[in-house]
Amino acid sequence: MTSRNTLVYGLLATAALITLAPFGLGLVTSFTSPRQFATGSALSWPSPAVLTNYTDLAGAGFGRALAVTAVMTAVITLGQLTCSVLAAYAFARLRFPGRDALFWLYLATLMVPATVTVVPLYLMMAQLGLRNTFWALVLPFVFGSPFAIFLLREHFRTIPDALLNAARLDGANTLDILVHVVVPASRPVLVTLTLITVVSQWNNFMWPLVITSGPKWRVLTVATAGLQSQYNAQWTLVLAATTVAVAPLLLLFVVFQRQVVRSIVVTGLK
Repeated sequence: MTSRNTLVYGLLATAALITLAPFGLGLVTSFTSPRQFATGSALSWPSPAVLTNYTDLAGAGFGRALAVTAVMTAVITLGQLTCSVLAAYAFARLRFPGRDALFWLYLATLMVPATVTVVPLYLMMAQLGLRNTFWALVLPFVFGSPFAIFLLREHFRTIPDALLNAARLDGANTLDILVHVVVPASRPVLVTLTLITVVSQWNNFMWPLVITSGPKWRVLTVATAGLQSQYNAQWTLVLAATTVAVAPLLLLFVVFQRQVVRSIVVTGLK
């Protein structure tokens, strides 16, 4: 290994350590008793390691917030993938008047900050009688997103026409081509898009905070923020909640990291 490679790997290892250190500190602190955390150093190892922070979370109704967040994320992810695939295929492969103008007009909504839409969305949900309901959490996000449609459209356009024409010669209609040819050929991109959608919705804070009240439809981010005031800033409890919230996302990335890397290679090739 040359000195240059040694320097590069050293910088990467340092950057990884700096990035992962807060997560490691939070994990260690989540097993520290509140008394030890208050009297000792924040960097000290738990002595002994305790599970009281996690049992206290269960008693505080954190399990319901976890379940609500999981169901909300699953519904939004399924809806976004389905609607985005259909819309992206239409914009990429079907011909109809105003197709490109409509696509670029829809894509321009990416420039609108999400905070600008909070008040109109809130008024719409309130007038429909959906405030503080599960449907209010999912309806604004379930019908696709400009980023997802743009990403899938650009990928669908790279699929060879010969492959689609061969399917048509075999008697496949548009829906058959989409389901049996386009979607399997786009699996790495779809996996990456799924991870992006899951992470963004799992960590969504502003909209659930505005549209819900009370513990019934509280999500993880709102429940974790509420712990700081409800339990007088018991940071061991807050960091246990943070660990519970982050763990599923880390597990998803570990399981699907090969698909993410493959999608980068696929989308980088014309």
